[in-house]
Amino acid sequence: MTTMDIHKVLRLLPHRYPFLLIDKVLEFEPSQRLLGLKNVSINEPFFTGHFPIRPVMPGVLIVEAMAQATGLLAMESRPDEVGEKSLYYFVGIDKARFKQPVEPGDQLLLDVTVLHVKRGIWKFAGEARVGDKPVATAQIMCTARDL
Repeated sequence: MTTMDIHKVLRLLPHRYPFLLIDKVLEFEPSQRLLGLKNVSINEPFFTGHFPIRPVMPGVLIVEAMAQATGLLAMESRPDEVGEKSLYYFVGIDKARFKQPVEPGDQLLLDVTVLHVKRGIWKFAGEARVGDKPVATAQIMCTARDL
């Protein structure tokens, strides 16, 4: 198992502030699993409007964070297929469920596992947690396309 610091994350993902939603990778098993971390800060731009009286991270951004974790897993597992000459696109989501709110100060753990890769479409199981508590789950599909 290996890890990735923010510098490696920035080399692999095209996302930048305010849309980069992974701070580091805690665990990585090539072609199998990745555990990413997002430190949720009150300074996130979405908290000013969602919701001013009780800031909550939007569920769609939790799913996007899981999708970014799948990108890191795919890019580092198969750099010849999903690399510098391509973009990795989010193409589908199934079975998304939101179980608990994510608030400022939380550390969001993004656990993604490869279910299968077929004809260039990657399918993953994703779970977002705060501590041991699941906050969201989804099946995510992605693919790489040449630039």
